[in-house]
Amino acid sequence: MKEIAIGILASVFFAVTFILNRSMELSGGSWMWSASLRFFFMLPFFVLIVAMRGRLRPLFEEMKRHPAAWVVWSFFGFVLFYAPITYAAASGPGWLVGGTWQLTIVAGVLLTPLFTEKINGHVIRHKIPLGALAISCIILAGVALLQFEKSNGLTWSGFVTGVLPVLIAAFAYPLGNRKMMELCGGRLDTFSRILGMILASLPFWILVSAFGWATAGPPSSSQLLQTFIVGLSSGVIATTLFFIATDRSRHNPGLLASVEATQSAQVLFTVIGEVLLFQAAFPGPAASGGIVLIIIGMILHSWYTKKVKERSKREHAAGTA
Repeated sequence: MKEIAIGILASVFFAVTFILNRSMELSGGSWMWSASLRFFFMLPFFVLIVAMRGRLRPLFEEMKRHPAAWVVWSFFGFVLFYAPITYAAASGPGWLVGGTWQLTIVAGVLLTPLFTEKINGHVIRHKIPLGALAISCIILAGVALLQFEKSNGLTWSGFVTGVLPVLIAAFAYPLGNRKMMELCGGRLDTFSRILGMILASLPFWILVSAFGWATAGPPSSSQLLQTFIVGLSSGVIATTLFFIATDRSRHNPGLLASVEATQSAQVLFTVIGEVLLFQAAFPGPAASGGIVLIIIGMILHSWYTKKVKERSKREHAAGTA
């Protein structure tokens, strides 16, 4: 249950991403600066945290062991996740991007068979947790209702431009995150792993920012401030909380799926943020029904997680008896 609570708390800070990215696009800021500046601002925070914990040397040693893997999975987990999301913000409101992003809940579950675990000398391939998948589909139904009511007037081209990039991000984020956990094997703490992924993806962000400078010029002071807030709130606080929750549940596919499903709460917080900041209309009947389904799905995931833990304890007790 602690992992679920940590995931929900992370979703509060993640919601800032969708709200402020849309705000920056409305004010004329380039999505390339919105994407790259977040990680530039995250870098000094994590360097300081990891250095104070005396974990820089173990991190560099770990990165030297598999440099290519670090670059590839950091690209998936950070670049192929965040660049499409900021690009999509240029074509649709935060609720559309945030709602579509919830496909990562099902994506994370469907990716489960790609990962293995060594138990008693045997390599065991994880199976799709069908219970978590079914509950995740309830949450997605709620997101669909939430989007259905608010999508009036949205053009087909806007839908495609705003949705397809997020679909890519929805699969890239859990894939990169899980592959990095598998690669590190618990040898690095959460802060070190995030810093390593930032460093490994830094060349890509420098390239993105160079394109941003060439096409849109330097970022405005307003964009600098807003990306700093996004970097601190979503990049440092939310990412750390979410990675802690996934690290704690990495050996349990059902629990891991439940933790990833807590991201659905981002939709609720994004809607609230847009109502307060942009004077958006309150959700109507269909959207309210969607919110109820999302809440029900979150409760069911918590229940499912508890049952999975109890079953694991019973199986462990039976095995040692």
